[in-house]
Amino acid sequence: MESPPTALPCDQDREILIKAEDTTDPQYGTFPYQRPIETLVQSGIINLDKPPGPTSHEVTAWVKKILHMEKAGHSGTLDPKVTGVIPVALGPSTKILQNLLGAGKEYICVMHLHNSVAQEKAISVIKEFIGPIYQRPPVKSSVKRNLRIRHIYYLNILEFAENDVLFQVGCEAGTYIRKLCFDIGEALGIGAHMRELRRTRVGIFREDQTLIKLHDLLDAYTFWKEEGDEKYLRKGIQPVEFIVRQFPVIVIRDSAIDALCHGASLTAPGVLQISTGIEPGMNIAILSLKGELIAIGIAGLSSNQIMEADHGIVAQVDTVLMGPGTYPAWWTYKKNRTSKN
Repeated sequence: MESPPTALPCDQDREILIKAEDTTDPQYGTFPYQRPIETLVQSGIINLDKPPGPTSHEVTAWVKKILHMEKAGHSGTLDPKVTGVIPVALGPSTKILQNLLGAGKEYICVMHLHNSVAQEKAISVIKEFIGPIYQRPPVKSSVKRNLRIRHIYYLNILEFAENDVLFQVGCEAGTYIRKLCFDIGEALGIGAHMRELRRTRVGIFREDQTLIKLHDLLDAYTFWKEEGDEKYLRKGIQPVEFIVRQFPVIVIRDSAIDALCHGASLTAPGVLQISTGIEPGMNIAILSLKGELIAIGIAGLSSNQIMEADHGIVAQVDTVLMGPGTYPAWWTYKKNRTSKN
């Protein structure tokens, strides 16, 4: 039996094209998963399992209290009763949260039908909601109640139990599942409402990968502080580079890094590797040869155009993650190479 579709926009397969070869200097920067635990705690990202009851802001405040952080932020608000995946970024990593919005989200929902209906009819009507749909945010929402289009990428019915329907839905950020259930009930002519909801994905953050509960995060932090055992905390806090998996990437030379950290545009001579499928205007992750996230940029050329370009700007820097001075300025590399020759 063929598996039901479960692909979000961030699931696109990409290959890496080699434009040029170079080496990285081991005395500068750090491989992401080799960072000191102190750095990870101050700048990582957590795939948190939100419990029922508190708001998303309250959960984030508890994370800050547990880790003794001054700054943390979450991506994608969940209603107090809703559980599941909520990425929480720490320190400077909060700058990347806005880039999660286009990744897509997945939920498991229990919808209660207000009357009996044939399963064949229910399945047929529910499947009609796959694709672009019109939604007006509910009265109790934090945004203006303007009619807008949201995309349903897949909608898989998992189980029927009397008048309850268990389904899995992958959708665009900003889709209201409560409103989706109401609209399905209207289309069926019998009414429906959302009985229970759990978020199982936010882009590459999945329920079955690296998910950690608040009390486990507290225990992991305590083990580290009191016993010096950091392995549990490393399982719960990922380097910010974890998020790169959902972006096309451009890998650049060490000598080009510091200029980008100061906000300069990326030019063709600095490019070493490129993901396939890049198009102008697309968000990209700009990485070092060690895999460090330098910045999120906006592509100015396609993958093929970048491969062929010898000069000129190939991407604009949008959000800088790496601090200036992590790598030396390009003229330092030029001076060192000249002296070696």
